[in-house]
Amino acid sequence: MPGTGVHFYRLSGPAVPERPPTRVRRRLRVHPDGRVASVPMPRTPLTSAVLNEQRAALGLPPHTGADEPAALRRAALDTVLAAEAEGTEPSRPVVKGAVRFLLDRLAESAPGRSVEVRVPPHAAVQCIDGPHHTRGTPPNVVEMDAATWIALATGRLAWADAVADGRVRASGARADLTGYLPLPID
Repeated sequence: MPGTGVHFYRLSGPAVPERPPTRVRRRLRVHPDGRVASVPMPRTPLTSAVLNEQRAALGLPPHTGADEPAALRRAALDTVLAAEAEGTEPSRPVVKGAVRFLLDRLAESAPGRSVEVRVPPHAAVQCIDGPHHTRGTPPNVVEMDAATWIALATGRLAWADAVADGRVRASGARADLTGYLPLPID
């Protein structure tokens, strides 16, 4: 559909699919008649405005700290924890900021490149000293969702419980973060 940002594809037939722009992340919707609509997914960066909008919705005072990534990410963690206490879901940029803050803290407290910790789709970091990989998938990988990572990093969830519940996928001999969690926040 011209001018709407929506592009249609035919799942079968001789039509050649139209290529969407590569810089915009897109979500596909399948219609009952077989058409697939590609709809742009906006990527909203973490800014003071986005953070303060979320904080206002939670009844928190606005972020008055520096407008730099590290300070915004630290404030995002406080906002996510407040949203969790209220029983509301924080916005995606705020969650991403909190995840990035905690992964950065892990990388600072356990420097190295032998384990890759992934929190898709938000971020990944290499940490823990030891043999490291140079190409391809690393031998020691830990993967989990954002809520699990925030709970582990802040001490609200124990590593053993998360692994036992299947909330963490860990592979490799060094893929155990027990000695590094919870993280020092301040």
